[in-house]
Formats: sequence, structure tokens, C-alpha cells
Amino acid sequence: MTNVFKRPEKKSRKSELFAFAVKALEDAGYTVERIERAGKGSVRKIIKDGKSQVATIRTSQDAWIAFPRNRQDTGWKTLEGADVVVAASVDDKINPRYAKIHLIPAKEMTARFDRARDKKLKAGHVVPKNRGVWLSLYNEEAQEPVNLVGAGAGLKFPPIATFPLNGALSALTPVRSIMEPPNERFTIADAKRKLSAFYGVPEEAITISITH
Repeated sequence: MTNVFKRPEKKSRKSELFAFAVKALEDAGYTVERIERAGKGSVRKIIKDGKSQVATIRTSQDAWIAFPRNRQDTGWKTLEGADVVVAASVDDKINPRYAKIHLIPAKEMTARFDRARDKKLKAGHVVPKNRGVWLSLYNEEAQEPVNLVGAGAGLKFPPIATFPLNGALSALTPVRSIMEPPNERFTIADAKRKLSAFYGVPEEAITISITH
């Protein structure tokens, strides 16, 4: 389970995976928006065919994803209140070449994490509050060893998109095409909203300068 903040390249890869997740959703026909005052940088509102859902986006650099228990120990932080989990994972921990984006129902993910937690507790493991429990996306679920209970969501729900990893996000739609959609009025506020969702940063952190 990778510490993405350990080295600069890990931070860059995390941003890359998050951007691929947003791109995959948009390619699938979703509008992706930040949720104001949500206080959760990985949570987005996704809208398609008039249906609005709450998505929690998780990135993984070792094909395992985590959710922490809340402080009240009544549920999983950022998974509570979500409708879907968007898991953006590398294909291989040692030699990653592709990002694979999965769309998984939140109820399915909750059930898997609940099974994993229950099994760990029965086996005498400690599951601290506010700390992540990790599940493998691509290993088959098994009762032994205990860390495979709940595994395999990425197998049950195949990727909705796959992107080559290149460190430069060049496989994504260029920023120019986001900023200048054809034949429609596009404001600075529109641009900030789209860039915020695209890169996973607050709108207030984005500055746009226009020169002639």
C-alpha cells in the first residue's frame, strides 16, 4: 500500500490518476462537478441523463484501495453518502504502464469493506478508527489469508476506460479544448469549474490570465 506523498513522482502520479478518473467519467457521458462546502477533495457530483450521483474517487499506485473508518466507528469516511466509487489504479505496482478506471456501486464497496473489517476483528487484528483498511482490486476474494477478504472489486467490475501512463497527461483532452468549446458561450467561471473537476483542485486555487 503505497504512500503517495513519499516522493514528488508519487504526487504527480496521484494527480495523473485522478485526472484520468475524471476524463473516463466525462467520456462515459457524465458531467463532473465539485460539491461546494463538501470539505472532501475526492468527492464529486456526477450527472448523466438527468440523474445526479455522488462519486468518491480513489487512486491507487499498487492496485489496492483504502477507506478509513470514521471516528464514531459507524461507517467508512467518504464512502458514506456516496452512490458510486471511482477507482483509478495502475495495472502493475512494479512496472505500471496503464491506468484502469473502474465504476463500482458504493453499496458493493461498503459490503466488501464491512466483510474485510469483520474478518480482521475476528482474527484478532486491530482496525483503528480514522485509519485506512486496504483491499486488493485484482486479487480474487478468499477467506485466507485474511487480507483477501473483500478483494476483487476490480475483477467484478471491469474498467470503463484504460489510459497509457506517461507522466504528462497527454492522453487527456487538451486544456485548450476544455477552455474553448465550439459554438457556445464560455465564461471564466465555466473554465474554473471544469479545470477544478479535471485536476482535482479547488476553484479558488485556479487563476486564469487572458492576453491579447
